[in-house]
Amino acid sequence: MNVPSRIDELEVGFDVPAKPGMDQTDIQTPCLILDLDALERNIAKMGDYARTHGMRHRVHGKMHKSVDVAKLQESLGGAVGVCCQKVSEAEVFARGGIKEVLVSNQVRDPLKIDRLSRIPKLGARTICCVDDKANVAELSAAAQKHGTGIECLVEIDCGAGRCGVSTTPQVVEIAKAIDAAPGLKFSGIQAYQGAIQHLVRYDQRKARIDVAVAMVKEAVYALKAEGLECDIVAGGGTGSYPFESTSGVFNELQCGSYAFMDADYGRILDKNGNRIDQGEWENALFILTSVMSHARPDQAICDAGLKTQSVDSGLPFIFGRDDVKYVSCSDEHGVIADPSNVLKINEKLRLVPGHCDPTCNLHDWYVGVRNGQVETLWPVSARGKAY
Repeated sequence: MNVPSRIDELEVGFDVPAKPGMDQTDIQTPCLILDLDALERNIAKMGDYARTHGMRHRVHGKMHKSVDVAKLQESLGGAVGVCCQKVSEAEVFARGGIKEVLVSNQVRDPLKIDRLSRIPKLGARTICCVDDKANVAELSAAAQKHGTGIECLVEIDCGAGRCGVSTTPQVVEIAKAIDAAPGLKFSGIQAYQGAIQHLVRYDQRKARIDVAVAMVKEAVYALKAEGLECDIVAGGGTGSYPFESTSGVFNELQCGSYAFMDADYGRILDKNGNRIDQGEWENALFILTSVMSHARPDQAICDAGLKTQSVDSGLPFIFGRDDVKYVSCSDEHGVIADPSNVLKINEKLRLVPGHCDPTCNLHDWYVGVRNGQVETLWPVSARGKAY
């Protein structure tokens, strides 16, 4: 059991939604709960997949923002460390004992660069992405100032249309600059195709990744011709990892949502046309909510509204029920269609959020449940670390 040492001093209903040993019926809502059995099965399954395919798996910490979940992914799933999107997020994981952190993003602000260059002093292998030659000098100066080393990946825009360079000559130019810069080490390529992760059809996702794979192969061959080897060729999310892992060029996956799953990811189809939340992965993360009003016979109101979830990818669905449906929400309330008037006041429901990443960032705690009881309480360690 991994809980804060001061847990006994915290008050249920004010500081925390529950404590270990409580019956799950007594958990205060709304809050995030984790089905620990499902979570562990997801983590072990991805770990087995990565090992079978000769891949490293660097889990995406921005999804759960939890040191405890990351450590479980290391111990149970063989993860090599975490990806983060922000320096402050990376610091949380490094301070929490994670030994490899990749800021899979560009770091340009001087203070952020300075903080990044100090992370190796926490005992963590520290890596970041670069898509501009000018950034190389900035990172090098900071690493030399603090007597540390920063590893760099050249990011390729392989279709997401966000960060990254788009031509092989640009990749080579930046990689050579990194290789020549004091305090830096060229370690490879970042090529994550985020735009395709939620395309519903398997063949649609594969077609887009085929383009990315061709770009990456060209870059890797060109780098090798310049005497530059890629220790890391990274990418692959929950929606695309089967393609990167069989590409013959990627060697590191960066899947995140597979561990928790959400409603939006659940809609995408595998190669057999089945939803990936109906066999490939299990729903392990839920917003636990309670019915607080039933003034109308065909409509119940629950206590999980916009302040407890992100609806950018759609509304949540009620797990394990087809007789009631979550249909709308406001700041503090969720509206549930209950045509047969079956819900009762204080009845608890499990909602599968539309988008797990921003939903998790709205909460302070995960309540881990198993066999009807609260087993553990984990803080959302990097909540709010957006800088």
